[in-house]
Order: sequence, then C-alpha cells, then structure tokens
Amino acid sequence: MGWKNAFDYMHGVAVKHGVGSAERREDEGLPLGARIGGLLTIQQSPFIRANGNGSLIAMPTGADTGIVAVSQIKLNMAGGLYRFYTATGDVNAREKFLQVFRNGQGEIAEIMYCTQLARVIPETAEDQDAYTGVSGCGLGDKTYTLWREQLGDIGLDSADLDLVFGDSDRLDYQRDAGDAGAEFLAPFTGTEIRIDDAAGQHGLQQEMYFMPYVRELRGGGHEYLLITTEIVNSVDGDASRRGIHVDFVIGIPLERERIVIQ
Repeated sequence: MGWKNAFDYMHGVAVKHGVGSAERREDEGLPLGARIGGLLTIQQSPFIRANGNGSLIAMPTGADTGIVAVSQIKLNMAGGLYRFYTATGDVNAREKFLQVFRNGQGEIAEIMYCTQLARVIPETAEDQDAYTGVSGCGLGDKTYTLWREQLGDIGLDSADLDLVFGDSDRLDYQRDAGDAGAEFLAPFTGTEIRIDDAAGQHGLQQEMYFMPYVRELRGGGHEYLLITTEIVNSVDGDASRRGIHVDFVIGIPLERERIVIQ
C-alpha cells in the first residue's frame, strides 16, 4: 500500500484529480483484508467473558462495525502495528480500533480490540517529560496503577466500578515489555500515519511514545492498558494543527477466527 508518501499524496490528489476523484486507493494490502468502509464483526463472547471477569473494555455495539480510518504505526522495533478504527476519537466519541501486530517476518502475531478509557493533556514540561519517559521515569516504569477515584472522576458508572474493583480501590498493571525486574524501560517510539478516506486526502500524522501494561483478570485472561503519548504533527496535511495528548486505552487479545472483515 502507498504509505511511504501518504501525506505528500494528500497534498497532490486534489490538484491533480479534483477532490473525491482519486484514481487509486491508499488503503490496499492491509492485514485481514481491512479497508476503509469495510465492516468489522467480532464475536461477543470474548467481551462478555472479559467484562464478567472485571475488565474495563467497552463492549462493541452495532454502531462499531464500520471501519472509518486505518493507520500504520512504524515503531523502533521489528515488525509494525496497524489500527483499524471504528471511531477515531477526534470529536466526542472515544476512539475504538482493532490493533494488529505483524512481526518482522510479516506474520500476524497479535490481534487486540481496544477502546479508549481517557485522554489527558500534559500541561507542564514535567508532565510531558513523565509521559514521554525522557527523564528515565514515568512512562516505562515497571508498574502502573489506576485508582477507582480517577475512573469515577471521568464518568464511569459506580455499578461498573464495583464489578471491576470489588473491594479494592486500585488496579495494578505490569509493564509488558523488557526485563520484568527493570525499574524502567524507555518507551517505544514511532510514527503513526492515519488516513480517513480511501484516497488518502484526509488523515493525520503523529509521533508516538508507547508502552503496554497488562494485568490478569479474575477467572483468567488478560487485560492490557496501552498508554500512548501522541504528538500531532499535521492534520489533513496542515502542520499548523499541532498538539499533544496522552491516550489511555484498554485492550483485550482476540483470536483470528473470532473476527470477520467484509
């Protein structure tokens, strides 16, 4: 697929062909046959089981089937990540996406469904340092804790919080990378290019600092907390629309046979 020059292409398409009349698709060749406008169907049983075991994952609804954007994330590691968004989180709705990791041999090694828990804006230089791990602490520490009070403050229902937390006031996650005993591991870094239409006329480019954390659910299974600091470089090719935010995303792994993309 034409990822290499995606945003140069975005600038040139309207001039060469007129908006909406591009001659080729920029979303071809994605894993699982995904494409913008495709329909994503996932069996409900993994979510029912995860929620019953205390996961924070949001159950997909009938409105979460259409793929509205796709992205490729090039990280400082072998392989690459792809995200197929059913909600981008740019306006009001929290982002939801299927994340696919393809290893250095081009094989699909992991599939995860993800829903945004919260987005925060680091307001000080110290906050930005913590969320990028540049000072050797913060994002990349070997553990991360979510507190019940925090999640109540962002609007989660008290009944749902009772199911998730039980008698505790905290959820502890372990870093899912590097030496488990190391106090700190520098976050993964990379660039995400997201396109929001098949012609690649709309989308964004952003730099990322990324670290996955994980906890074991009651009754078995795992829930991932993906913490990503995103520095937006351009939107629709416009470099003046820059910004920074930190996304906290909950993910659960899925088996390939539970997913259909049409």
